Amino acid sequence: MPSSTLAILQHYLLLLIPIVIIELVLMVIALIDLVKQPRTRGPKWAWVLIIVFINLIGPILYFILGRKDE
Repeated sequence: MPSSTLAILQHYLLLLIPIVIIELVLMVIALIDLVKQPRTRGPKWAWVLIIVFINLIGPILYFILGRKDE
């Protein structure tokens, strides 16, 4: 692999690391909040799937649509 290609890959990797960290933190926070909520809009198992498998947008959807404020 040429050194220029390696430099480009390192550059993109440095850009992706913060995004991946933010995504994982947001996912963990959403899952913890889901466990603590007594009621949600829709079944909790479905929210787990949304949070885990719809990256970055799933946790945001849960916080906007899934929480049921009492």
